[in-house]
Amino acid sequence: MLRQVFGFPAFRGLQQEVVEHIVGGGDALVLMPTGGGKSLCYQVPALCRLGTAVVISPLIALMDDQVAALRQLGIAAGALHSDLEPEEARQVGQDLDAGRLDLLYVSPERALSPGTLERLQRRRLALIAIDEAHCVSQWGHEFRPEYRELAQLGAVFPGVPRVALTATADRRTREDILAALALPQAQVFAASFHRPNLHLACAPKTTEIGQLLEVLARHRNAAGIVYCGSRAKTERMTASLQTRGVAALAFHAGMPAGAKRAALARFRSGEAVVMVATIAFGMGIDRPDVRFVVHLDMPDSPEAYYQQIGRAGRDGDPAETLLLYGGEDIARARHWLAQSSAPEGQREVMRQRLEAMIGLTETAACRTRTLLACFGEELGHDCGHCDNCDHPAKTFDGTIEAQKVLSAVWRTGQRFGARHVVNVLLGKSTDAVVRYQHEKLPTFGVGADRPEGFWRGVIRQLIARGVMGIEVDPDAGRISHLSMDSDKARPILRGEERVVLREELARPKPSRSARVLARAAAGEADSELFEALRAWRSEEATEQSVPPYIIFHDSVLREIAAVEPISLDELAEIKGVGGSKLARYGAAVLDVVRKRRG
Repeated sequence: MLRQVFGFPAFRGLQQEVVEHIVGGGDALVLMPTGGGKSLCYQVPALCRLGTAVVISPLIALMDDQVAALRQLGIAAGALHSDLEPEEARQVGQDLDAGRLDLLYVSPERALSPGTLERLQRRRLALIAIDEAHCVSQWGHEFRPEYRELAQLGAVFPGVPRVALTATADRRTREDILAALALPQAQVFAASFHRPNLHLACAPKTTEIGQLLEVLARHRNAAGIVYCGSRAKTERMTASLQTRGVAALAFHAGMPAGAKRAALARFRSGEAVVMVATIAFGMGIDRPDVRFVVHLDMPDSPEAYYQQIGRAGRDGDPAETLLLYGGEDIARARHWLAQSSAPEGQREVMRQRLEAMIGLTETAACRTRTLLACFGEELGHDCGHCDNCDHPAKTFDGTIEAQKVLSAVWRTGQRFGARHVVNVLLGKSTDAVVRYQHEKLPTFGVGADRPEGFWRGVIRQLIARGVMGIEVDPDAGRISHLSMDSDKARPILRGEERVVLREELARPKPSRSARVLARAAAGEADSELFEALRAWRSEEATEQSVPPYIIFHDSVLREIAAVEPISLDELAEIKGVGGSKLARYGAAVLDVVRKRRG
């Protein structure tokens, strides 16, 4: 089934073990990274077992992509959701009733509606798959209460194997998924969360637009996602990129439904566009050739961060990620968490995850190893594809520097922001410094031997450690002033506690592995044959009104360009060319190859 239908010569990693378990009728919880092949874990058993497989999915875009991809493979698949035209919905219902569907995709709400449940009870079900299963957990980063109602499916459909799948779940979330879905006997299959094709990097914010443009310059004519922490920032950053000639689109929950659909359709079309979005965008996005993901604001947990960067490089080709962060991000996140109305136990878990995220940004160790440790996975070696592996961070004894900053904050009355405190340290007689007579303080000018960026880095690192905080005006939601945690600051000021700080790189050059990955991703993309194949695919996709990657991924076209097959038998050996696609596209692909060879 894997070879003839999907065009793959062998299973990867845990896939075969999972497939055999589900085909045998067992329940399962499958944890695999994005791009790791989770879908095959239920699609192959769906074709091997009798009946229709029901796949519960959270987003319409994801369902439509999956159905379109399966139909390309000659598999009878359909989806029931609110965006369907009435005639298409009727046709899917008739196909379901007649037993003509191999797989049916539905939302959790639709699956649990009385009409759908009654309809499904009249059919033989091959299995029930629950995708994006982290949504069921109250500890998950995209918790959806309606998912917890799915627990009843075990009683409604006894004997039907159920499989929950997710790309992100720590130990607590895994346990909650099993309990919430009533899967006590499910076997847990946990693959490594390591994504060797992703280059990870974090950097303090300097000039956000400048730092972003550096990434875009490395990925010209490629698609990417830029995440912002607010709707206003999303709009502002999109406009800024557009004025610079970048094909940028905005996407956030406050946009009109039509505008969101149009932006999503353009992104899925295969265009080289930059989607600037809040976290309302991306879950369920199946586009495989996203070459970069940039965060302009810090996510609130490693799980959310991993889920979002996972949208890059789904095709397995190299991709780049960059997270920009600052002391204000950290302080604001802590402030809003403190204001949360969540129960104390849940708030504590959220706090632990936030602190783990802060630790990830400030670590001097291998970034990938630090991230994987958040999921309970130990990588036995440095990854070689993160910024800290490219440029190992240096640390220094920053006790005296920390004392200077804390003293300046204390002597100015804990009433001013970082800019004013830095001006005092640098000995700058600004209007505010003179107005408050802070040029007369003992700390005035004690940091003149260091540049402004250095002191901003010290302040940010002290905030990350919780030694200092930033007060937030609860009415305006804006940063107000720096403050100190007396219990943590006192031993530093007294010299009883040593402070080791990370040395800030003034302007690190683009990392070597990021550049190597970017060149590797281009690979055959410069070849005439590869471009000719992409042009053919684009025309075919337009004619069928489907995203280009539904027909063939870039990785498949790249291999075709490298092998230059001269027969259908040779083309059939290319990974990703199954029987249905060979029959539909084989002659056309070989014709493109022949024309380019002359």
